[in-house]
Amino acid sequence: MTPLGHRRLILTRHAKSAWDDPTLDDHDRPLNERGRRSARALGDWIASRGYEPEEVLCSSSTRTRETWDLIAGAPLETRPPGRIEPALYHAGPDRMLAVLKTATMPTVMMIGHNPGISEFAAMLPARPPLDPDFRRFPTAATLVVDFQSDSWADVEPGQGSSLDFVRFDGRS
Repeated sequence: MTPLGHRRLILTRHAKSAWDDPTLDDHDRPLNERGRRSARALGDWIASRGYEPEEVLCSSSTRTRETWDLIAGAPLETRPPGRIEPALYHAGPDRMLAVLKTATMPTVMMIGHNPGISEFAAMLPARPPLDPDFRRFPTAATLVVDFQSDSWADVEPGQGSSLDFVRFDGRS
């Protein structure tokens, strides 16, 4: 839960997807086993840190929806409503910001795709995390960024404070 006058964004790139069926449309690609492990680990990390979303904005692709379903399987206090947003499928940073501005709850998780999500993540905080993987925003990477704002509609690039950044490779 975020204090009054604050907004928290949990910005997540989908976990690793499967490429074993070349006939499958990109939008329909599911997660591979490594991606499923990463998404479950990410859910546990979110729950352990208390970064629980109150609203989820998720791209309409299979891999983003599956990422959210596995994150939501963690021991979260509550399972927030998820809103499937077709506009987030391979969205650029401007589109992602426009979708974020429609959010209604103080703590929002957004799940999307590269390259847009790495560009969006880079423009949000006043000072980005020092992690060497931040700029490339690998699969299952997550940035937690806070804003001093009463409304998502008022949030602008460069106003955020980086709270945390993590990535899971799912190999263990």
